[in-house]
Amino acid sequence: MNTIEVCFTPKLYSEIITKKNFIVVMVDILRASTSICAAFENGVAAIIPVATLEEAKAYKDKGYLVASEREGVVTGFADFGNSAFNFMTEAVRGKTIAYSTTNGTQAIELAKNAQAMVIGSFSNITFLSKWLIQQNSNVVILCAGWKNKFNLEDSIFSGALTERLLQSTDFKMDCDAAEAALDLWSIAKINPLEYIQKAAHRRRLKKLNLDDVLEFTFQMDTANVVPLLKNGVMIGEKDI
Repeated sequence: MNTIEVCFTPKLYSEIITKKNFIVVMVDILRASTSICAAFENGVAAIIPVATLEEAKAYKDKGYLVASEREGVVTGFADFGNSAFNFMTEAVRGKTIAYSTTNGTQAIELAKNAQAMVIGSFSNITFLSKWLIQQNSNVVILCAGWKNKFNLEDSIFSGALTERLLQSTDFKMDCDAAEAALDLWSIAKINPLEYIQKAAHRRRLKKLNLDDVLEFTFQMDTANVVPLLKNGVMIGEKDI
């Protein structure tokens, strides 16, 4: 039986107990993973995740579209920031976009050498769950968190995905973090949007007037795609 492990922060990734044959699901609900799923659903050709602003600027100099932010604020050289709505325009369809964020792309960089890495969000949770079940592999859910700290939004999604995988009977939980995430989700799922009002990053986005995407973020199944990292480039997997 395949196992589910949850890693609540990137700092804990080096301590995971799943040793081999596992797929990493990177989760950054507010906002990178939601935005990446929206991008591929909207027809973006590829996303190049980069950890540093220097790398992002280098891609800009080569003529790529660049989405880049730090602490929610769009960087000066970027074409746009990290809202899912930025990736849902005609201007990005068919394009390859270089992408760098405060937390999400750092987590991608950390776990890029896993057997496989995919992106999870509420927007692709059903499609992602079905895809993971078909892969017949252990799963490690890696929360991007906030500057290597625990956050609520990634953790409740980890519980939601854990619940979906357990329903298949092909999976079992292999750590207390998965149990805790499932418990959190059992509370939050009554009204995720209301529950997340207490989250620190929700308050940060509100102060920056960047919370217009919040309702969309917690809508289920707006994207039938699994963003998959291959050779440092993310593509949209649409086959199950």
